Amino acid sequence: MHGYVYILRSLKNNRFYIGSTINVDKRIQKHNTGFVQSTRNSHPYKIELIQEYRTIKEARQIEYKIKKLKRRDYIEKMILEKYIKLGR
Repeated sequence: MHGYVYILRSLKNNRFYIGSTINVDKRIQKHNTGFVQSTRNSHPYKIELIQEYRTIKEARQIEYKIKKLKRRDYIEKMILEKYIKLGR
């Protein structure tokens, strides 16, 4: 089963949220309806980038690496280039 990494931008405070899932539409809907505790106070969100991976495990590894960077400029570069450039 394929996995996806997504980057959202809060329309409320302009902050990014990075996540991974197997069902992008369902997951983003949960973010935008306040169902996800970590993003509840910052919705609505705009989808900035979605990238597919072979497995959810691989997608989660990439999500973790992006979150570990804690660099807004790297996230903005990924969005601008429409591609997540990180190793496994």
